[in-house]
Amino acid sequence: MDDLDTLRELRSDAPAGDAGRLAPARARLLAEARGEPESASRRAFRPRAFRSRLGLRSRSVPRVRPMLAVAVACMVAAVAVVVVQRQGPSRPAEPPRYESPSVVLEQAALVASTRSTRSTGSLPRPDQWQYRRTMSTGHDEAPGKGTVMESWTRYDGTQTAGFDPWGRLRVENQEPDPGDDDLTPQEYHRKLRALPTDPAELLARVRGDEHWQRLPTEEAGQEDPDARAFRVLSLYLQQQAFMPPRLEAAMYRALALIPGVGVQADVLDGAGRRGLGVFRDDPHWAARQYLILQPGTYRYLGDRMLWLRDERAGGDLIRSAGQSDAWAELVSGIVDRPGERP
Repeated sequence: MDDLDTLRELRSDAPAGDAGRLAPARARLLAEARGEPESASRRAFRPRAFRSRLGLRSRSVPRVRPMLAVAVACMVAAVAVVVVQRQGPSRPAEPPRYESPSVVLEQAALVASTRSTRSTGSLPRPDQWQYRRTMSTGHDEAPGKGTVMESWTRYDGTQTAGFDPWGRLRVENQEPDPGDDDLTPQEYHRKLRALPTDPAELLARVRGDEHWQRLPTEEAGQEDPDARAFRVLSLYLQQQAFMPPRLEAAMYRALALIPGVGVQADVLDGAGRRGLGVFRDDPHWAARQYLILQPGTYRYLGDRMLWLRDERAGGDLIRSAGQSDAWAELVSGIVDRPGERP
């Protein structure tokens, strides 16, 4: 079997987007739109929950073997055709959705598997710092016109630093929150090193991890296992400083195994950059969370939270349908002291 035969099999589950096949989905969408809005989503937009506590490597295009390069290029063309087939006048405000997200995520896995192996012999010292420059954009701000922030986190998680409104660098001790699921850079790295690279085993490990089952406390006991798996894999994919290529590939393939996962094109991150938005439809949420990946390299760019319907709490309107918040990772790296930039 040659590479083109393999590609045909990969996209064999992508049927044509005819009107008859799409009618049930449209009917479900209209029925949901006519329903009562939920009182509140289980979890409001919490940028820290989506953000990496480890640095990202350079987002350069990975080296790809010649035959794999041809295969990936052909797959890009095949997936692009699927996108064109899916677009239609029924949902003009929503970015085009790929018919077969498994094809896109398999492509991401193929590219991730070609990345050069990260060295594990030069881990940051506990007293080194993770530098981040980020941009957060609210629903009332134009794309790319949000707030830029710089922050430093000690690798062992004991201190954080940043500039106050007067431009003075402030260093503060960081006390652990026993009710939160956030991890220090060191803790994220330990978890990554312990994860299996078989997609099914990885998904089972994430679903059964006691840490993510217990925390955060406001979700304990009520978070659906599939929702938890998508949330945790999204968090892990943001920790790319020491992400082994085989593990990253397994994470994309594990995402494809979760029911309800989809991919949309041209989703904007907090800096206004267009990327591939990986999401999971969840009828219990008023909002949809996107994990945004850079086209071609499949590196993490940022996140977007889009409200699909009005969200209310105690009768008060919190968010209106169509509003969104977004976040972008601009620069990340390891430095020796707070205030220093890579």
